[in-house]
Amino acid sequence: MLIEVKEILGKRILILGEMNSGKTRLTAKILDDVLGIVDPKNITVIDMSPNTVPGVGGRISLYSGNVMKVRYLTPEVIRAPRIEGRSKDEVLNFAEFNRMSIEPLIQEFLSKPTRILFINDLSIYLHSGNVSKIVKCLELSHTVVANSYYGESLIDDKGSGISKRERERLEALMNKFSHVLRINNSIQKL
Repeated sequence: MLIEVKEILGKRILILGEMNSGKTRLTAKILDDVLGIVDPKNITVIDMSPNTVPGVGGRISLYSGNVMKVRYLTPEVIRAPRIEGRSKDEVLNFAEFNRMSIEPLIQEFLSKPTRILFINDLSIYLHSGNVSKIVKCLELSHTVVANSYYGESLIDDKGSGISKRERERLEALMNKFSHVLRINNSIQKL
């Protein structure tokens, strides 16, 4: 692995890439490695990945059984707005549904933060959510590993504006991370 687990501690790492580029798989691998040296009670995973469309997104639990050892926060249902939505209104409704499903988990973390935070599929929350809540999560954690869609394959948002909003919010958040890794065909070393 190009990322040494000891290099991760004390840093905020954002993993970016296209759909199905391996972001979640890498995040799960990092989680497994961190669990080799950190007590699981010091780790929270907030998993925001859609689970309503096969082949889209992927929860960390698909790649690591270790999520059951840590505080694993994930809504029962998360929608894929740009893929499932057939109209502007439907896309916006799915984005709002996701925000309402994810915010209680963010609040749970904010009320009882852990030293290490993993966030899977941050872009889903950025469609409609409050960026300042994410910033608070980052500030409360000693170590953060998050991943997010950052590409062109999901640009068609049926005129809802969520693609532009997602990109702008994600780009504004990038400066809150100490390292930004872009997955193309290779992963840049820390």
